[in-house]
Amino acid sequence: MKPADARQLSEAVRNAQGPFELVGTGTKRNLGRPVDATPLHLSAFNKVIAYEPEELILECGSAAHLADVQRLLKKHSQMLAFEPPDVSTVLGSEHAGTIGGALMCNLSGPRRMKTGAARDHILGVSGVNGSGDFIKAGARVVKNVTGYDVPRLVAGSYGTLMALTSVIFKVLPKPETEMTLRVRCKTPVEAVTIMSRAMRSAAEVSSAAFVPGQGVYLRLEGIAASVIDRCDTLVKALNAKSECLAEAQSQDLWTALRDVGPLWKHKSQNIWRISVPPSDAPDFLATLKFDFTYFLDWAGGLIWLACKPQSEASSIRSAIKQGHATVFRASEQLRLTTDVFQPQPEDLATLTARVKRAFDPKGLFNPGRMYRAV
Repeated sequence: MKPADARQLSEAVRNAQGPFELVGTGTKRNLGRPVDATPLHLSAFNKVIAYEPEELILECGSAAHLADVQRLLKKHSQMLAFEPPDVSTVLGSEHAGTIGGALMCNLSGPRRMKTGAARDHILGVSGVNGSGDFIKAGARVVKNVTGYDVPRLVAGSYGTLMALTSVIFKVLPKPETEMTLRVRCKTPVEAVTIMSRAMRSAAEVSSAAFVPGQGVYLRLEGIAASVIDRCDTLVKALNAKSECLAEAQSQDLWTALRDVGPLWKHKSQNIWRISVPPSDAPDFLATLKFDFTYFLDWAGGLIWLACKPQSEASSIRSAIKQGHATVFRASEQLRLTTDVFQPQPEDLATLTARVKRAFDPKGLFNPGRMYRAV
């Protein structure tokens, strides 16, 4: 089914004879658990509705292509500050997908630890709930506080709560320039120590990552004179062997890290996205008893890990003291038989089910995408 407007979408939901798989352009259908349902295509909602560069506000259809949105913002030297990744190479899709898909999966890049996730930049959403009712929550006015914070609730819901027709984002000016300091180190322990010191310094580091065999990368952004001065400050604070990457090289590096580039060559392996307190990352990696490849982002708070399909999910999750692990890429069979998302405690699972029923009482939208029961 492919409704042309919100009225047709509402009618399709009201007259539904069974569940739907919500599809924008289909680039993220392999994220989460497989859904066996009739595709409900939202690709008609693909236009820019309003863009006010002077107010830093962007409203567009949920199926607007992310690449088109970013090109528009670039013309005005603005950006989506949460740096949504292009995971098309990892997932085997044709392009980066839609802005609505980025919100629904709450995907954020290396700058997240400074500027926040996608959910921190959403101002409003519109769409249809599981009863066929049209919902509009939030507005272009930044200080709008009417009602519940539905836009943030929708973020990361993987299309299980409502069918989005439009989204409103707060955008930010692009930094004038950027520079990256590369610090040589070999082990995760060394890397996390260096990144921790860098984040506590006065250098205002916007991104910090560790790639084994290469070292720690620390990104500085802003006005050129400030970036150069802060880079000098950081070099002195770390007092370690380092080198500076100029703007073009720095941009290419962080684009690759944003898009999970260090794991691209591991085409036949599962990929996990693991979030832990940065100080826990070295111990977590040391606990694993199978072969794997990895890199660290968010100063050690995000671990991207590739391993062979036979590696058990239980051994990964049992190694986590605090945090969560998500199967980011795996076969359909594994995603059917393994908890793709971190299993929830009983009280949280009960609350999740209640929220699902409130938005989608008939269970029409992406049933089982996140958890078997909802």
